[in-house]
Amino acid sequence: MIALSRMHSFRSFLVGTSISLIVGFFQMAYAQNPAEGQSGANVNAELVTNPYGIGALWDGSDSITKFVLLLLLVMSVGSWYIIVSKVLVNRKMAEQSAQADAHFWGEPTVTQGASKLEEKSPYRFIAESGAGAIKTHTGLKKNIPQNDWLQMNIQSAVDTVQNKSQSGLSFLATVGSTSPFVGLFGTVWGIYHALTAIGISGQASIDKVAGPVGEALIMTAIGLAVAIPAVLGYNYLAKKNKEVMDDVKEFSEELNGVLIGSEGRAA
Repeated sequence: MIALSRMHSFRSFLVGTSISLIVGFFQMAYAQNPAEGQSGANVNAELVTNPYGIGALWDGSDSITKFVLLLLLVMSVGSWYIIVSKVLVNRKMAEQSAQADAHFWGEPTVTQGASKLEEKSPYRFIAESGAGAIKTHTGLKKNIPQNDWLQMNIQSAVDTVQNKSQSGLSFLATVGSTSPFVGLFGTVWGIYHALTAIGISGQASIDKVAGPVGEALIMTAIGLAVAIPAVLGYNYLAKKNKEVMDDVKEFSEELNGVLIGSEGRAA
């Protein structure tokens, strides 16, 4: 429970830090840049406002562009939260696998072995599901062969653990596949408004075109910056999930063999 509390605290710290960094990044866009000019031996610094960048894009954008920026922000924060939290969960499951190997199999019964494991351990959950299947094999359920009934219950527990281990991966896959298009939509929308404003003003010089169009292209860059970590994180977590689930499935098969071989007496 202490380790779980620390994990939740670390997740909260991570989310808060990510939001602070992103907000700080947006605030930097509004910052003024010093322009140095030298007169004789004295150097005077003048503050000039950056006419381009994310700050200018936010100030000059409409509600749709701002919504796209906020949507990409939510995607980025959510992706990093899932990536870090799932890495910690997978590391914890690896430790719980070692704990099961060290403390579970030496006990005389499955119930006693399960009591040696952590309360939130998936190995304890599977072991208790197998032991509980023996006790619930009554009434109409006795028409099901005991071996099949044990296998059904243990497999159901394994499926539950696997579903929990894969939670969040669909979000990463969605972010990785859609955020570039979300950024591209923001770019197209921004260019449309920039060209419309240029057409109304009647000024098509390079300084009037390059700035607004360059600001709009920032949206595509942000979309790619959101997508790349999500895709890499998804591939990494998918590989790690397979490794931890291989250990879980091996444990469940051995548990099933113990219960069937003892005809339920080891429960």
